Amino acid sequence: MKEQSTPLVEVRDLCMWFPVKRSIVDSLSRKPKRYVKAVNNVSLTVEQGESLGLVGESGCGKSTLAKSIIRLYEPTHGNILLKGDDITHLKGKTLREKRSAMQMIFQDPYSSLNPRMTIYEAVAEVLSVHHVVPKDQIREEVERLLGLCGLGMEVADRYPGEFSGGQRQRVGIARALAVSPDIVLADEPVSALDVSIRAQIINLLSHLQKELNLTILFISHDLHLVHYITKRVAVMYLGKIVEIGPTSSVFSNPMHPYTSILIQAAPVLNPLDRERSSTIKGEPPSPLDLPKGCAFGQRCPYCTEECTMKEPVLQNAGGGQYVACHHPLHKEEVK
Repeated sequence: MKEQSTPLVEVRDLCMWFPVKRSIVDSLSRKPKRYVKAVNNVSLTVEQGESLGLVGESGCGKSTLAKSIIRLYEPTHGNILLKGDDITHLKGKTLREKRSAMQMIFQDPYSSLNPRMTIYEAVAEVLSVHHVVPKDQIREEVERLLGLCGLGMEVADRYPGEFSGGQRQRVGIARALAVSPDIVLADEPVSALDVSIRAQIINLLSHLQKELNLTILFISHDLHLVHYITKRVAVMYLGKIVEIGPTSSVFSNPMHPYTSILIQAAPVLNPLDRERSSTIKGEPPSPLDLPKGCAFGQRCPYCTEECTMKEPVLQNAGGGQYVACHHPLHKEEVK
């Protein structure tokens, strides 16, 4: 029997709740503390070398989940394992050492670089702080990293303000790769870029993923990009994973009503196809006051009494797909 390998990253029942400041009246009346439940009991694994997409509406908890995994946030509950080691409560030097294996590419390339540092200084700083290479090899390594990201040393002595958003994002990617991370968490890495530049950055990430056997958690609300760059995808709604599985299977046969509507509501490039067969009705409930039962129930066309009373959990639906729904869809219902 083949031994099951340890996932690169494993998240177990992760919660990230943000306390809401109480008013004087609430304090005097002793009302219980309220929390924004941005991430609520999420469990998932990321295998070495895979590209996992994370999709959902704005505000569903995608970025919060990524920042919790990389420990920019201190999780409220649950565990984060890196190569089998629990890093949930590490601090100080131990956390810094572990965190170097996980790097993040941020959404805004304009604010992720120090405007007072040259491109060379920005990349060399990472190499120096983490002692990646000896001092006399730093310039050579900077040249290698910039080259990997489609930039030459002619840009090294210039400042971020002299570059376009796409070029800055390339520098951000070079910085992320400087410590040879095991996983890169790309948080909406092209949403702030011009449409004409997005394809170049996506192709670069795809190339690096194959060239370096890089593990990527790709966060986006753009389903077309996720379909193109990832092999597996997780769908989030109100802080929970509602469906996860191979990208091709989820897109061709979505089993959660939310996933199905999300895919059908995505913009299409064909100007002749103006009709949208599906839209998501209503607004999501407040994460301050989550409804009983299924969080999507109030917006779901298939909602029953069971959905309003009992919260669904992720269950194996076959073919590597898992869905949290009392009434998962079948192919004939998706068409």
